[in-house]
Order: sequence, then structure tokens, then C-alpha cells
Amino acid sequence: MKKTTPLFLLIFVLFLTVSCSEKEVKYEKQPEHPSLILTVQGVKEIRSQLGTVPLFDKTLARTIKIIDVEIAKEISLSTPKDLSGGFSHEQHKNIFLILQQAGVLFQITQDEKYAQYVKEVLLAYAKLYPTLPVHPQTRSYARGKLFWQCLNDSNWLVYSSQAYDCIYEWLTPEDRNILENDLFIPFANFISIENPQFFNRVHNHSTWGNSAVGMIALVMGNDDLLNKALYGIPTDSIDANMKDNDGGFIKTEGQKVGFLANIDEPFSPDGYYTEGPYYQRYAMYPFLIFAQALHNVKPELKIFDHKNGVLLKAVNAILMLTDQDGEFFPLNDGQKGMSIQSRELVTAVDIAYKYGGHNQQLLSIAQEQGKVLLNDSGLAVAKGLRDGKAIPFIKKSYELTDGPEGDQGAVGVLRSGDIEVVFKYSAQGLSHGHYDKLSFSMYNEGNEIIQDYGLVRFVNIEQKGGGNYLKENKTWAKESIAHNTIIQNEKSHFDHKYEIASKNHSTKYIFNTEDLQFQIASAKEENAYPGTELHRTMVLVKDVNNSSPYLLDIMRIQAAEKNQYDLPYYYLGHIMSANFEYETFSQLNILGPKNGYQHLWKKAEGIAQNPNTKISWLNNDKFYSLTTTSDKNDKILFAQIGANDPDFNLRNDPAIIIRRNNFSNTTFATIIEPHGHYSPVSELAKDATSSIENIEIIQSNSKYTVLKITKKDASIKTVFLSNIDSDKNTKHELQINNQKHQWSGPFYYINTKQ
Repeated sequence: MKKTTPLFLLIFVLFLTVSCSEKEVKYEKQPEHPSLILTVQGVKEIRSQLGTVPLFDKTLARTIKIIDVEIAKEISLSTPKDLSGGFSHEQHKNIFLILQQAGVLFQITQDEKYAQYVKEVLLAYAKLYPTLPVHPQTRSYARGKLFWQCLNDSNWLVYSSQAYDCIYEWLTPEDRNILENDLFIPFANFISIENPQFFNRVHNHSTWGNSAVGMIALVMGNDDLLNKALYGIPTDSIDANMKDNDGGFIKTEGQKVGFLANIDEPFSPDGYYTEGPYYQRYAMYPFLIFAQALHNVKPELKIFDHKNGVLLKAVNAILMLTDQDGEFFPLNDGQKGMSIQSRELVTAVDIAYKYGGHNQQLLSIAQEQGKVLLNDSGLAVAKGLRDGKAIPFIKKSYELTDGPEGDQGAVGVLRSGDIEVVFKYSAQGLSHGHYDKLSFSMYNEGNEIIQDYGLVRFVNIEQKGGGNYLKENKTWAKESIAHNTIIQNEKSHFDHKYEIASKNHSTKYIFNTEDLQFQIASAKEENAYPGTELHRTMVLVKDVNNSSPYLLDIMRIQAAEKNQYDLPYYYLGHIMSANFEYETFSQLNILGPKNGYQHLWKKAEGIAQNPNTKISWLNNDKFYSLTTTSDKNDKILFAQIGANDPDFNLRNDPAIIIRRNNFSNTTFATIIEPHGHYSPVSELAKDATSSIENIEIIQSNSKYTVLKITKKDASIKTVFLSNIDSDKNTKHELQINNQKHQWSGPFYYINTKQ
């Protein structure tokens, strides 16, 4: 990156002032302090309520205990040199978290030791910052100064601006002059003017950058910085050859940028964030903290009404994307185990409760979190809990559209009993997206049954690539074979090319959960493989005589040419039985040379010997069976992740892969059924075998698919699907085995006995 000269900066700022004149936000008067996450009136109320709001009091006592230990330590700022997880990285990260909490404690307790700590640390940074070059680690497309990337520098400024706001009036004018001229203004200019490739994006990185610059602008009453934050900086300053961290060129010409654009573009009207739940969780902190600050200082912007209140809708959306244990579904890049206990979700829940109409369901989430923010929002939640207003947050079947207008596919979640099915038919998800259209995962009681791999990264663990993304994230996790979806000719969807995938999305066909016995989600994908249409339908079936629902998975393929199709199921557990003969290999070979196949060991292989192939396994003392329709030449492969993994970066998880070759049009019909239980104490197995006798494809063509499911109790369910007309009012008539069937709408089923 070219070094920016002081003269250029002066000219650039003058140009920006003119270019932003039409949408410039100005201060009518200087803001009072605190005003970001705390307000003057809010602090008064907090102090008056202390001792009467149990969860707030508990959080306050715990925070005082932690921060008192930290501020007693000697202040010593290390020279930035490490990647994520390294000493310097973790020290500066810990400091900004302490600064924010110490500032809040000063406002609540009025104990000046907290203000003194914040002042001393910020003044130490004001001495250090002007001496710093860009970070010595060169991995990032936008290197920071305190951290290896501007993203983390922005984290620092988002939190530190809150601390500065809390002690602003306590500081002398001389102190404020030093901090603003030697630290905050240069810091904000560095992550914006000097790094436009970072600041002028529609991405969670830029959201942090925009919020960081905007929040410090609000504290200082700085019009210029605030306008940069809200609307971005001129795009002609960006190097046309600059690439983002996914290898795709950053295209900003004619594209709106800045904080408001980062609300408008990645969020669908339903509040789904296109990068996926993991990064939605991460981005919700800057989105909502900055929004709260704008609400307090710039109420005329009506930020919580922007795009029909999408920021508040987004909190409900992301909570719907958690399993029974409150952990986020790992769509796209996502670390498993991230949950509603994260500090970002505590922030999201508290702010959404205060500014979103006091939704009492959110109080039950806050109660589960066991802590609140030490600010106006946290107090509102704590008062609601104290007054007994909490009601359960109901996680139901739900569809969240994708795309700015909600027309770029969706993510559908089907729930019945303890079963949750997550069906992905969305847009690419920006640079954190994976190439896995029409993939799914399945959970039972919060446990993964059919899993999505998530990301290949050990976040903030220095020993693993500096805590950053590992190369296998691209060579494995993003590839289509890593997911439970169809793969044609061992190639990933869109040929693993971001510039193609980012322009395409799947198309919703049906999402209907009105009948709790037959909840259905269906979608089509026409661009993953040119000349091939994929149509997948997921049905969560709850039969009256079944203790648990089962999943009916129908994957229909129409192609212009004959191909090889692989359909993997990444189950977790221990194989119990299979109804076909297979050969296990004493010497392991890889499944294929590239496109993710190089990371799969072929452990066993067999040929389907029956019209139905059945495999059963045990997971967490529960039995599961997969029953699928078979062609006589279908290969059934048992595979395991972990090949070509010299640094042991991958989990060694198993997979079942159904391989069908030399077909153009074909349909896979599969049932995944939970059944029974094993007790290691009594050593008894109950209902250890599947209740499914047979699944048969009666008809499958461009117009209709008809399936017959026969159970061992002699009950039969016949399922009818219209493949070309999803209108609920369309009347259909079909002759099956000399019997006429008539119905309205895209699907229909009947129950009979043998």
C-alpha cells in the first residue's frame, strides 16, 4: 500500500468535505457525556436502582471484582508483533475490554480509580501510537498498527471510544487535546482514509471500521469522521488491483458504502445476515452499539427505524438460528460452539429489548445468559426480569430470506419435537460463504446428527496458524463435498469460483409448516452446474405412532448430459449395521485428487444390493437409520475426513457417500430416522432397528414426484409433489396404479394401511 503524505491527506479531506455535502450530518451542539452506551439520565437511574435489580447487581459485582484485579497491574504496552493468539495481540485485546468496563464502572460507582486507569492507559497509547509503523505481520489485505489487521484495530477503537466517552467530562481540556490529536483522530484516519480497501466494503470488517470511526466521532463531535462512518469515503482512492481476503476483487464503483450501506446490503428484510449466523453474531455488536449511540446523539437519523427496523429484527433472526442448546448453526464460515453466551449476543439481546418494544421473550434469553450490560439497556432488562415479565422464547420452524430485498433464496429451519433440520438455499454469503447450495444439517436435542463441518480455524490459538484461517478452509470446508449436498463429477458448485457464485443464488420453491405432521421446505438450484437443475425437498414428518419425527429428503436432478453424482451424509456416531456387503481397506486411499476429495480417506466400499439401502448408527445413546432408494449399480462409500492433512488441522469425522454414475436425470429419496435408545447402565437397547420397511419412488419426472413409504406396522404414506408449480391454489390430478388422485397446492400426502 502506498504511503499517504500529509499534503495528500489535506487535499483528500477537503475533497471529501465537498463530496459529502448533500448527505452531511452536522452537530447542532456538542454532545453531553456519557452519550454512547450510557446517558446522563440513564446513569442517574442506574445509581438509584442499585441493590434492587438482582441480575444487574450480580453483573456489577462480578465486573468490579475482575476489573479491580486488572487495574492494579502495572501499565505496560507491548510492541505489536503477533498474530491472533500471540502475546501482543492478546494483551491489546484484553486492554480494550478492560478500558470499556473500567469506564462504565467509573460512571456507575463514581470511583475515580477507574477514570484514572482509563486516562493513564489512553495517554500511554497516545505516546505509543504515533511511533508505530504498520503491523509487521503481512498476512492481511489491510494491516493494522496495534494488530495484524485493521479489523482488530477497529475492535480496539469501538471499545476504547466507549471508555473515552465515560471519562470525557472528568478529563482536562489538555488531556482531551492530546488524546484526540495524537491518538483518536490519527487512528480513525488510518483505518478509513489510509485503508479504503478495508473501510469501503460491504462486509463485517467494514461494519467494525465504520462503527469505530463513527463512535469516536460522536464522542468528539467530529462531523467529518461521522460522515465517513455513515457514508464511506470516495471510491476512486481504492487501488483497482486490491483484493479481498477471499481472492476476489473489491468492486466499489457505484456501490454504496459506509455504515448505512452495511445495514442495507447484507441484511434481508427478515434480518438474516448473508455471511451466516457466526458472522452475524460477530457483527451484531458494532451494528447495535453504534446504532444505540446514534439513537442517543443523533435521534433525527431514526437509526432503529432504518430499513423497516431490520437491526432489531436481526436479533430475533439470529436467535432462531440457534439449536436447543443455544449454539449457532455453523452455516458458511462458523466455529462450532459459539452461542448466545457470547458478549455480542448479550449486547444484542439487551439493546433489542430496550429499543424493540420490550419483547418479553428476550428476557428469558437474558435470564439464560445470566448477565446484562452495565448500561441503560442492561438496566431495562434487569428490571424486566426483576418484575417477573419473562416469558419463554419459542424457537419454531422458520424461514429467513436472503438478499437486500429478500429475493436471493433463504435458510429454512424445520422443527418438530427435539428434531431440528437446517436447509440452506441462500446466496453465497460474501467472502465467508461456502459452495454448498441445497445443503442441510440435522440435530436431535441439540446434538449433531447430520453435521455441517463449519470452518477450519482454531480461533485465537497461536499454535494453529496464528489463530487465523488455515489453508484447509479453502481446500476442504468451502468445497461442496464437505457438505451434505449433491456433487456432480467431483466438482464443487460454481467450480469453486467466487466471482460466479456471488452472482447466483438458489430459488425458494416451498416453505410450509402449517401442518405440524408434514412440514416441508423445497428449493431449486439451476446455476451450480451449467445444464443441470437440482431440486431438493426436505420434509419433517411426525407420524402419530412414531415417538420421534423423521426426515424425508428428496433430491431430484435433471441434466443435459450423463454424469456421476455423489450424495454425502456426514453422520456422527458409530456404525451399527448395513444391509449390503462392503469391503474395508487395510490400506487407505484418497477418494479423489482435488476439489476437497483429496481430504477424504476411502475406508470401505460396497454395491447396493436391494431396492433400499439401509445403514444404522449409534450417537449419544440414540439409534439412527438412513434408508435410501437405490439403483442396482449405486456404490456406497464409507469415508473419513483427514487425508492430506499434514498439520492435523481437520477433524476425523465419518461420512456415507451414495455414488450414482452414468445418469442424466435421477432422484434420490432418503429417510433419516431417529429411533430407540441404548442404556449403558442397564445395557439394554430399545427399538434399535428402523421402523421403515421400504421407501419407493412411484414416479419422478419434470412434473411430479410420487413416493410411497411403508412402515413395519403396515402403515403407508404416499407423498405427491408438484415439481413445476408451487401455487397453493393450482389443482392437480394424477393417475397412479389405476387410482386417480386430486389435490390443490404443490404437495399432498395420504395415509393408508396395507
